[in-house]
Amino acid sequence: MGKSRRTVPEELLLLALDPNTGTTAQPQTLDLGLAGAQLVELSLAGRIVPDGDRIAVVLPRPTGDPTLDHALELLRRRGSPVRAAHWIGGPRLGLRQTYLAHLERCGMVTAVTGQVCGVLPTTRYQASDDCTNAAIKQRLDTAIRTGVPPDPRTAALAALAHAVGLGKHLYPGNEGRSSRSRLRDLIRYDPLGGMVAHAVMDVQNGLPAPTKGGSANGRTQAPGRQTVARPAADGRGVAARVGA
Repeated sequence: MGKSRRTVPEELLLLALDPNTGTTAQPQTLDLGLAGAQLVELSLAGRIVPDGDRIAVVLPRPTGDPTLDHALELLRRRGSPVRAAHWIGGPRLGLRQTYLAHLERCGMVTAVTGQVCGVLPTTRYQASDDCTNAAIKQRLDTAIRTGVPPDPRTAALAALAHAVGLGKHLYPGNEGRSSRSRLRDLIRYDPLGGMVAHAVMDVQNGLPAPTKGGSANGRTQAPGRQTVARPAADGRGVAARVGA
């Protein structure tokens, strides 16, 4: 996979990066979103396919992206399809920090070190190219404003942005309410992105992973509900530990 196109995890993290504070919005849920974004990107690259509520590896060949290839290898080692919610709800070993370091290596962000109160070390991250971030946001804005169905990559990005609670970061205040609602509605334009986004929200709400016959409680999780992220309720069948 060449670097002419940014991956969905990269774009999700860039969207979450606050240019004023140098930190990421929704840090507690962003790891979950990044794990889901890896599934979306691997699907777009033809490496995995959805199998009901599970993810199956169909082409284990590396993509050339080290972070994605680590995830792909962990999925391959399972030997059988894994539930998306189990993958996303698995123990996170600093996936947000892994991607920040990845973006720094790729030259997409610059790390700025400093101190809080002159004592505690801190690191802020600045986008190396504001035009890049603006272009990502513009794709979402266009889909929201025009109502034209977006491409699967943009639809999946919108679904994940909504799932991790970035709506208020991207479209703040009362004036952004209609845009946040339309961002949520973009979830319907990409089936895989929608399935992954719902899995992210299910994990946040502590819902058990769905069974093959349907959802665990007989209904689909409402897109608008957000709570503090925590591991999947039953803790069984965790697929992976994605880290540096």
